[in-house]
Amino acid sequence: MAILERRTRPAATKATGDDGPRILAVLAEDEAPQRVALLDMLAQAWPELEVVAACEDGIAALSAIAEHRPHVAFLDIRMPGVSGLDVARAAVAAGALVVFTTAYDAYAIRAFEAGAADYLLKPVRPERLDEAVVRLRARLREVRPVDLGARVQDLEARLRPQGARSIRWISASAGDSVRMIGIDEVLCFQAQDKYVRVITADGEAVIRTPIKALLAGLDPDAFWQVHRGVIVRVSAIDRVRKDELGRYQLHLRQGDQPLPVSAAFLHRFRGM
Repeated sequence: MAILERRTRPAATKATGDDGPRILAVLAEDEAPQRVALLDMLAQAWPELEVVAACEDGIAALSAIAEHRPHVAFLDIRMPGVSGLDVARAAVAAGALVVFTTAYDAYAIRAFEAGAADYLLKPVRPERLDEAVVRLRARLREVRPVDLGARVQDLEARLRPQGARSIRWISASAGDSVRMIGIDEVLCFQAQDKYVRVITADGEAVIRTPIKALLAGLDPDAFWQVHRGVIVRVSAIDRVRKDELGRYQLHLRQGDQPLPVSAAFLHRFRGM
């Protein structure tokens, strides 16, 4: 995780883009040169903008959004750990406006040309960033910003490879045996040391496939990542509770062992 700057938002004030309170932003870009270049251009184009976190992956960006609740999030669509699309959902849930930075112009333009959010094609040009800043200033003055949730879903559908194969079966070790586990049997995946536990209603087994690789092959509507090392089947979730130490834990409908939930992923459970 790379956080270049961390600050606490001042007392609640109306977000403005002119001479009023500073606007908070989170930036996420896994390529260091492009991250630094965008920071420099933002400093020129929007001097009152306060970039409270500049992150090199999606998980760091989720943490920064949960901590700072920024007004604006500049997100690369393709990032390691957690994609910019997942980060965008958290940003929207926190009330932020989202600007994607991407080389995939065919997707971004069609999904966002109506103007609910904005996009910056790489390499970002200063004059295009100036246009985005003007639009963002105007949106920040709106009493009811446009809901971007549907547009995030639309872009995700466009970016998903046509005919992409999801994981259907998992070959996992269970003692001296190898089990063939249908994906519909899996309740959750949990990273443990060098392995990942595959937990079902009938028991568990282990695989060596990393959580990140598993996530790429799972249906995002059926499985949610709730922690850096935990993926759960949504329909298997019973409840999420805060323990006596203030940590959030998830309980499944089957099984009595709680699973950790990171603050960065709590946005998934708002309104459940």
